[in-house]
Amino acid sequence: MRVIAKKTLMDYWQQYPEIEQQLKAWISEVTLAEWPNPNELKLQFRTASIISKKRVVFNIKGNKYRLIVDIEYRLQIIFVVWFGSHKEYDTIDVDKVRYVKTN
Repeated sequence: MRVIAKKTLMDYWQQYPEIEQQLKAWISEVTLAEWPNPNELKLQFRTASIISKKRVVFNIKGNKYRLIVDIEYRLQIIFVVWFGSHKEYDTIDVDKVRYVKTN
């Protein structure tokens, strides 16, 4: 899989330094993955939540943080959509949240 917006993840770990290693590990794992569909993703990431045929929520650092991505399985691309604490996640609509570029 190719991760789009790695820079965004780097921005997140600057904002939340305690998750830098976890996000780096996530990037390493998904970069090596070749999931043809959400079922295959779940075999590798059992705690991930499949929201729709494209949208997935990953638990980061023991579910303390959440990472929302959109996945194009056919193209093998992951688009980073949103990252935040579990508390912040509880305030958003996971189906409707969209990527917002930060400076």
